[in-house]
Amino acid sequence: MSNQPDLKVFAVKLFEIDAVKFGTFKTKSGLMTPIYIDLRRIVSYPDIMKTLADLLITTMKGIDVDVLCGVPYTALPVATAISMKTSIPMVMRRRERKYHGTQNLIEGVFNTGDYCIVIEDVVTSGSSVLEVVKDLQDEGLKCKDVIVFLNREQGGAHLLQHQGITMHALLTLSQLVEYLFEAKCIDEAMVQTVIGYIKDNQVTETTMTKTPNRLKMPFLTRAHLAKNPVASKLFQIMATKQTTLCLAADLTDSTKILNLAEQVGPYICVLKTHIDIIEDFNENLLKPLKDIAERHNFILFEDRKFADIGNTVALQYSKGLYKISSWAGLVTVHSLFGRGVLDAIQGIESTKEMGVFLLAETSASDNLITDAYTKATLKLASEFPDLVAGIVCQNQLFLDQPGMIQLTPGVKIGDKGDTLGQRYNSPECVVVEKGADVAVVGRGITEAKDPVVAAKNYRDLLWQSYIKRIQS
Repeated sequence: MSNQPDLKVFAVKLFEIDAVKFGTFKTKSGLMTPIYIDLRRIVSYPDIMKTLADLLITTMKGIDVDVLCGVPYTALPVATAISMKTSIPMVMRRRERKYHGTQNLIEGVFNTGDYCIVIEDVVTSGSSVLEVVKDLQDEGLKCKDVIVFLNREQGGAHLLQHQGITMHALLTLSQLVEYLFEAKCIDEAMVQTVIGYIKDNQVTETTMTKTPNRLKMPFLTRAHLAKNPVASKLFQIMATKQTTLCLAADLTDSTKILNLAEQVGPYICVLKTHIDIIEDFNENLLKPLKDIAERHNFILFEDRKFADIGNTVALQYSKGLYKISSWAGLVTVHSLFGRGVLDAIQGIESTKEMGVFLLAETSASDNLITDAYTKATLKLASEFPDLVAGIVCQNQLFLDQPGMIQLTPGVKIGDKGDTLGQRYNSPECVVVEKGADVAVVGRGITEAKDPVVAAKNYRDLLWQSYIKRIQS
């Protein structure tokens, strides 16, 4: 290859700016890898960006092209550099559709039938490329070629070809490590580690099309798949403490709530409150409650069920007597008012480390929730993956989304319900049959003769049911 010397020099430059890293990393496809390519770093090195654009432009020669599109986000600046050097127009595919302004998913000027070359940094399975291609094709563009900096040689080229997309790669992973070995950046042992990794970690059509089932996956695995940080933390807490028990502390006395939290804290993963029912509420309650939660490693959850216009919810969440955003890691939200509620919560600065549970089903008998409403709630959750930690429901939903948590209320041993419409399920039923990840127990503990004994019992029964579920 006439440009091999340039590629060797370029490979070394990427290593020098830490855009090529060696260690233990996870790819988007879920595979562990000893080498990670982080081309986001080159935005701080204009000369290296120009070189990459020049190299990729040589790869494009002879390919039909009317417009370019970079896969968000890493390939966007690369595509921009290529567009500026070649004067080929560029379009942008949003990471998610916006529901204001033009509401376009593909931004830019183009004509139906235009040939669009997709630009990508690294391909393992090709899934990111296929997502972009689908959206481009839905808008009338023709896509049959993708220009890639690095082919990881794990099956992505074949899977793309199977979908009618030809991949043109500047480098393969084995070429990259060979260049770095020749430049004495890595040793022979690392070369063999990477080559062995490529051989042993091939992505096939079977592995790509296999649908994940969250009910069969352990919590630690799901922790890495959760996009919401509190959901990821909760998965880790459940796995570490071996408890899926959420205590509904529906008490009206501050001292009783603190005493109960201290007593059962070792056995729960979440403490759920209705803060507005506390008769002697004082903000001095919050610090000791947070201290107990930190000491016993559980998450505070305010079951507020926000349902109003966005501006009102923002005030209810962050202002007023309770200042929920200052202490609750999780809150519940009705989807009745649509996106505005979630936009409002997400727009508050203090919500970076919090999660929302959307209410899709309820344990109350004769409730008015319909199947259509439940489906609309799940769709809304998918539009806020970084904010929504999970769904409150009574049945096995979203099985193919292992990063989200199912929270199911209405758990009590030996009781079917109360006189006010509450329905109860047993621990095994709610976990194995209903699909709960976190089970909410209230009066079964708070009204027990010995709440600690009751909490231990519920914890053990729920955890045994979880083990049974993932091993069945």
